[in-house]
Amino acid sequence: MLRKIIAGTAALWMTAACVSAASPQLPAATERDWALPRAEVIIDAGHGGIDGGATAANVLEKDINLAIAKKLYLLLQSQGIAAVLNRTGDYALSDDNRWHATRSRHRKDLSQRKQLTEEIDGKLLVSLHVNWSKNGSQYGPLVLHQKAGESALLAFCIQDTLNRQQNTAFLPREGKPYYLLNRVELPAVIVEMGFISSPRDRAMLTDSRRQTEIAAAIASGIRQYKWIAD
Repeated sequence: MLRKIIAGTAALWMTAACVSAASPQLPAATERDWALPRAEVIIDAGHGGIDGGATAANVLEKDINLAIAKKLYLLLQSQGIAAVLNRTGDYALSDDNRWHATRSRHRKDLSQRKQLTEEIDGKLLVSLHVNWSKNGSQYGPLVLHQKAGESALLAFCIQDTLNRQQNTAFLPREGKPYYLLNRVELPAVIVEMGFISSPRDRAMLTDSRRQTEIAAAIASGIRQYKWIAD
């Protein structure tokens, strides 16, 4: 699995120069030592492969998560913050989990994500997702955090920058029932970047330029956290 991560992140740099000039600027590829499986920030691109995540209007959450995760990766690298993606393509992490004795694909997926945080020498975990609600009028970002203070601080920083980007005023919440937040040892947050069920948010989440804005807001929140915590 680590080889897959390394190969995928290398491919990101090789294709970075192909980003449209009409979009907000993303960094060009320059170095490759970031490709080693160690990083300050582990970016968890939620879902993948057979697991499409939430869906609305034929749009799948897994595709949004991966697109923004790649943009966030490139932005962090350009700002001198070492990052790594745990998924660089459309595949399920559960497929690589042959050690967890369970028939549940979902549990294998989650435990594999946790395992990767232990194999990669990271300091933070930022898990990217999109929200869904039966009520299509619900919108906006929500950052979920662990009970521990560092995670809450990271959540407040990212929530603040996403609120500014989306012109909202929501507060982060403790994500008590979430597996990753309960099981990983390092400070972790789940970033619900918007509601796929909201036409307003869905238009934003599927637009490449707006995806870059979301990634830039998350990167800004991470920088704010580092400035306070370091």
